[in-house]
Amino acid sequence: MRTTVPPIEKGRYVSERTVGRAELDDDATLHAMGYPRKLTRRFKAFDNFAISFTIINIISGIFSSFGFGMNAGGPRILVFGWIGVSVMVLFVGLAMAEVASAYPTSGALYFSAGKLAKRHKGAWSWYTGWLNFVGQIGGTAATGYAAATFIQAFVALQWPSYVPTAHQTVLITALIIVLQGLANTYTVQLVALLNRISVWWLLIGLVVIVTALIVGPDSHRSASFVTHFANNTGFTSGLYGGMLGLLVTSWTFTGFDGSFHMSEETVQATVNAPKGITRAIGYSAITGLILMLALVYSIHDYDHVAGASAPPVQILIDGLGLTTAKLLLLIVIGAMLFCGLANLTSNTRQIFAFSRDGAMPGSRWWHTVSSRTRTPVNAVWLAVGCSLALVLPGWWSHTAFTAIVSVNVVGLFLAYAVPILLRLQLGGEFQPGPWNLGRWGRPVGVVAVVWIVLSSVLFMLPQASPITADSFNYAPIALAVVLIVATVWWFATARRRFQGPVSYGRPDEVAAMDLI
Repeated sequence: MRTTVPPIEKGRYVSERTVGRAELDDDATLHAMGYPRKLTRRFKAFDNFAISFTIINIISGIFSSFGFGMNAGGPRILVFGWIGVSVMVLFVGLAMAEVASAYPTSGALYFSAGKLAKRHKGAWSWYTGWLNFVGQIGGTAATGYAAATFIQAFVALQWPSYVPTAHQTVLITALIIVLQGLANTYTVQLVALLNRISVWWLLIGLVVIVTALIVGPDSHRSASFVTHFANNTGFTSGLYGGMLGLLVTSWTFTGFDGSFHMSEETVQATVNAPKGITRAIGYSAITGLILMLALVYSIHDYDHVAGASAPPVQILIDGLGLTTAKLLLLIVIGAMLFCGLANLTSNTRQIFAFSRDGAMPGSRWWHTVSSRTRTPVNAVWLAVGCSLALVLPGWWSHTAFTAIVSVNVVGLFLAYAVPILLRLQLGGEFQPGPWNLGRWGRPVGVVAVVWIVLSSVLFMLPQASPITADSFNYAPIALAVVLIVATVWWFATARRRFQGPVSYGRPDEVAAMDLI
């Protein structure tokens, strides 16, 4: 998007050169928002892009949900649904990016909600923060669980006598999350390095998988196969089944607020954070479509693949043989591990910022920054502990685990919607940052909010028939529990002590508190 000169004071503009100096001075921007600098700025533009690109993670997302799409619409929805939903998500990303440029803080969504609200700033900030927190915790748990599942699929292919169990899945998930916590405990340079590696892992891995699927199989489907429609959801309405298939893309495109949360560790954050959001979505849309087409055209026996426990893996086995499939499965597992690492990093920064404003129990512990590593170590291990707590029910019931993490996507997208909606309500009073949409800001924001509402409804509808205890969609219940707990907590104590983002003083006073 183009960069325009934003108003510094209502009714007055200054030169672009002056704005560049003022708005791109990261410390001055942070001090103006009332916060001292505590975190090290080591994330460059590529690093900021890398964290959202890694969390979206088209390899992890598509391999995890491809089977659902085969039964809910088939190739027609998998391919054309990917294109349509990607465009809608890009609208969401553009609207979020404009807000990120105006408020480049680790608090991200909840901070901007508190600043953009005309009334009840504390309440808007409170609900946005808790939806964001729960959504990210659920994402870390779900990604670790998916990685554990695929690791066991690889082991079962390598050693056929191995039989995965729920207990083994939980233990492997716990080990993965703890290791990711250790990686986040050390310097931000390590996290940045791993995220750079993850981008190349995803891109090179994509090239390897797609090339293998083009060259390896003896035959491919005809060009018209992309229009094939399948509805194996159990619902008689093909329209309803196809609409459910849109969730495949929506499940994949989550977590791009990671670039926003890393603002206080990104150089020239007012420009690089919004660029990170939009580029991550754009590149993921293109590369994901390529991978989707490669998988779709490599399906041999449709019913056999659709009924497999891991349909994408079955496609690899059918078309490339067992040995090659196992090697490519390692790429998928690596992508999932990188995804979980980046998700935990983003989660940690949200906890750090939310605690800095006193919104969490024991806040003084969670916004402490290590003097050695300059990372919020306590927040890292709170995120790890909460993710492990969500995984634990899987020890007894996969359905229970699914019910708990089902709020992941709904919680995140609702948290995305709040600051965008509040920015629309401000109208001309909104003070944009140097990266902004100009006159397109309002129409883009309207499309973003409408799409989030529609997709959130889809996420909460039944996804399989007949509806049983195992097939029931627990997302509405999980979301209701989160909102009820947040509401009770708000009216019981929080509304008296939490008024939204706090200011630690005037810019000059805050600057004197810098730890770096």
